[in-house]
Amino acid sequence: MKAFVLNELYKYPELQSTTFPTLGDDEVYIKINASSINHRDLWIVKGMYPGIILNTILGSDACGVSGENTFVINPGLFWGDNPHCQSSAFQVLGMPSPGTFAEHIAINQKYLYACPAHLTEIEAAAIPLAGITAYRALFKRALVKKEDKVLISGIGGGVALFAMQFAIAAGCEVIVTSSSDYKIAEAIDLGAHAGYLYTNPDWYKELIHDFGGVDVIIDGACGQGFNNLVKTCNPGARISFYGGSAGKIDGLNPQTIFWKQITIAGSTMGSDQDFAEMIDFISEHQIKPVIDSIFPFDQITEGFKRMESSLQFGKIVFQH
Repeated sequence: MKAFVLNELYKYPELQSTTFPTLGDDEVYIKINASSINHRDLWIVKGMYPGIILNTILGSDACGVSGENTFVINPGLFWGDNPHCQSSAFQVLGMPSPGTFAEHIAINQKYLYACPAHLTEIEAAAIPLAGITAYRALFKRALVKKEDKVLISGIGGGVALFAMQFAIAAGCEVIVTSSSDYKIAEAIDLGAHAGYLYTNPDWYKELIHDFGGVDVIIDGACGQGFNNLVKTCNPGARISFYGGSAGKIDGLNPQTIFWKQITIAGSTMGSDQDFAEMIDFISEHQIKPVIDSIFPFDQITEGFKRMESSLQFGKIVFQH
């Protein structure tokens, strides 16, 4: 079969013929009809991810068919029995296990979920990794509730957009940040109440003036900008972060955090139960993922280039 294989670091995966997968216990073949790229794939290519194994098929997201049924694949494998955190065996599909940038995959049936009826295969393929990350960060770690004021940083990426859509569907007032006026305008068109350029050093002052502060923050960057996020917190606020693309957090004022009773929680992916709940939530609220662009399967490299440009607003999907 054909698949995109990472043969060398710092080079995009290459389309090549590879061995057809063999079935393990409780596994079935899925013919993949659509997949999508995540920053994880790009970070692996750049050598910025632990435990990199060469000659591996990349890709974590997919929608495909087995028999007459269409499924979305949960890419979080071996979560374990503890709902509060993943097991030591936990891994994400697409390294070390062969991923979804292929014509077929062998996958345990317990990781298959019926494609929501209101979605196309292209739309469904955009959900898995970003969707589950956003769902857990928002609902399980930040404990968001109706009418909360929710601040989502770095709008435009897959996780941030899902967090925004989920929060809006849950009845929250959503505020976003970005370095792009265009992305802020797009977010407002999708239902966000307001947006601020985090490149403006006083953006958090403007937010506090306009909204008084926020109850929940979903962040994927951390770094120096994290301090300004804390400044926007109302008493009892919850901050949930799922990434650290801007680096370490320095200079946090502990007095502000304990006096305001602020909770700061890390979040990674989600449990099998979280994934099932997310799919149900998407179906119940008829949520459609934001798609930035669609490329043919043999042009996956163009998708990597699009993501590397940081110009995308929404998910980059591949039609197999």
